[in-house]
Amino acid sequence: MLISMARFLTIVMQLTVSICSDTSISHAATPQQNSGIDFDRDIQPILTRYGCNSGACHGKQRGQNGFQLSLLGFDSDFDFDALVNDTRGRRITPARPDESLFLAKPAATLPHGGGKIFSEEEAAYQILKEWIVSGMPRSIPGTPDLMRVEVNPTQTRFLDKRSESLQVTAFYSDGSKRDVTDFATYQSNESPIADVDEHGVVTIGNLTGEAAIMARYSGHFAVFTASIPLTEPVAESEYSSLPVHNEIDRLIWGKLKTLNVRPSETAEEHKFLRRAYIDIVGRLPTADEAASYLNDTAPEKGALLVDRLLNDPEYAEHWANKWADLLRPNPYRVGIKATMSFDTWIRDAFRRNQPYDEFVTDLITAQGSTFRNGSVTLFRDRRTPDELTTIVSQLFLGVRLECAKCHHHPFEVYGQEDFYSFAAYFARLGRKGTGVSPPISGSEEFVYVSDKGEVRHPLTNEVLAPQPLYGIAKTIEEGQDPRVVLADWMTSPDNQKFAQTMANRVWADLMGNGLVEPVDDLRATNPASNPELLNHLGEYFVEHNFDLKELIRYIMSSHVYRLSSQPNPTNTFDTRYYSRKYRTRLRAEVMLDSVCQITGVPENFSAMAPESRAKELWTHRISSLFLDAFARPDPNQDPPCERIPDSTVIQTLHMMNSENLAKKISADSGSVKQLSESDQAPEALINQLYLSVYSRYPSPTEQTQGLEYLNQSSENRRKLIEDYLWALLNTPEFVFKD
Repeated sequence: MLISMARFLTIVMQLTVSICSDTSISHAATPQQNSGIDFDRDIQPILTRYGCNSGACHGKQRGQNGFQLSLLGFDSDFDFDALVNDTRGRRITPARPDESLFLAKPAATLPHGGGKIFSEEEAAYQILKEWIVSGMPRSIPGTPDLMRVEVNPTQTRFLDKRSESLQVTAFYSDGSKRDVTDFATYQSNESPIADVDEHGVVTIGNLTGEAAIMARYSGHFAVFTASIPLTEPVAESEYSSLPVHNEIDRLIWGKLKTLNVRPSETAEEHKFLRRAYIDIVGRLPTADEAASYLNDTAPEKGALLVDRLLNDPEYAEHWANKWADLLRPNPYRVGIKATMSFDTWIRDAFRRNQPYDEFVTDLITAQGSTFRNGSVTLFRDRRTPDELTTIVSQLFLGVRLECAKCHHHPFEVYGQEDFYSFAAYFARLGRKGTGVSPPISGSEEFVYVSDKGEVRHPLTNEVLAPQPLYGIAKTIEEGQDPRVVLADWMTSPDNQKFAQTMANRVWADLMGNGLVEPVDDLRATNPASNPELLNHLGEYFVEHNFDLKELIRYIMSSHVYRLSSQPNPTNTFDTRYYSRKYRTRLRAEVMLDSVCQITGVPENFSAMAPESRAKELWTHRISSLFLDAFARPDPNQDPPCERIPDSTVIQTLHMMNSENLAKKISADSGSVKQLSESDQAPEALINQLYLSVYSRYPSPTEQTQGLEYLNQSSENRRKLIEDYLWALLNTPEFVFKD
């Protein structure tokens, strides 16, 4: 049998390594109790540290210049074979290690597209060379497993210094540890605030705030937090005197104190009123509702308002509409009737105020007819275990697993085995019916639990048993639906990510920005802006039996919720720490329903009952230029479809030139005609318009300007009111939740 000369020399070197007296070198990355070079422990971290297996280099899909490595070293067997055996072992020359392409190219003694990576004197070069000299072993018997990495310090408040040197330590299964600072990779989530170089030296910029520095080593992560406060200190008395309505306030004030930031003043009463209506029932208060609240002198009127709105039927329609966005299937794919059935199921759950854990359990374990049990539509739309894995993990656990489907997640601990083991919970799903046939897909389909089904690892072809992403799940009994065990694990009070993901979504809806952004990307390398608050909200949600209304009530009862959006000199930079209210554009349905309410002219939607509200629509296929202009999701977009909250020129032009809006304002059945024909004095008429549009009374200056405009002509009173209302609707105060 013929073998290559390179392979022959490799065998010879492996046989003679025991008598070589000059093969061990001293370097920080090798445990003292085991001087052998292990491929997983010693070589892969170097390839990752210097970017050799990154997506921009040899880790991309087809490699680089004929040489391919697995992305970030997720497949060591593949990488070892690519280095030692691929192309007859041409990349390594055991007899003359320094002439190996594996060393000569990164050291730039031979031309290298990536340039010079390290010099021959550096530790990385010496470790790689020692590995070649020792015979390129795939593994060293008895090599301990890496258990975790730690970074020291874990956090620093930068007051008098501008930089900090990090030290990363790896801990192994045999109790040993090693300094891996030089072979870790680093990344900052806020480089303008605090940046980090390849040696783990953190340097702060000139901005106030916090940055999380990720240190990654061999698939494990540790995070260092850099806090850069304002230089001018704030007296302790200023923070101790701030209102504390609940634990939310205490935790927010504590974070602001760390940064020497003062919160904004309390918002005016009409702004709290407007926020409450928008956030809970998805519309503005009417003029009468606004006047009643503003004229009320009861000290507890805010809490009473929140309680009343949470018991209003419109609460369920508004919040169900939000969740329908996340779960709503593509109607062209699953069919119109199945889409409507799913929407009906979601709305019914919110009308009953079904606890969130029960809602998720019913959804994950659904079976039966897509026409009779709307929750089954999830499994009509997502038809394979891998498709279900991505949506379930992201929506309910805040874990984005798309990357792990093909390779080890670059910013998480999950790999392909984790992905497909989780997918195995859905392996036994069966379906009866004609399936989907876009763009019609009108047939009924039945989802049931089959007695067979499996998921295999795409590389090893090994059949994988269902396993949770973390923690321990119950054993699946004979004949039991694996999804029941999955739902039990997911919704357990001990599963912090489940409660925190939903709490973060609700916080983002109410406060304008999530504690974690994106709201469904909870991971160690994307930490919350206030981790203690996120933990607290998750615990509160669990303690109150996953009651969504109670969580909303709790957040809205905080003083932080009532802060003004007007910044002060210390918090103009703040977009993450809630020292002020963050302005957000009104949701498309809120805008349209409010316009209809103000003008007194309802919208007529196809496939809906007369005078239906926009938040009651069961599919985005129902046409509406207004809703499209204000960025409702495309019906062809797969869930989860988070909306784009940014304002656009299209939206501005639509409010200024919309033919439909003009018809509503000038309609004979509308509010403007009624006002123009009423015997109200101009002052009262202006009050009515301001209460309808802004939920407040006009200021003296606004009242004077309004009177000057409306008193121009008594004959054209209706036309003047129409133009005046149109002007009010085309202002930021109407378009934004302030």
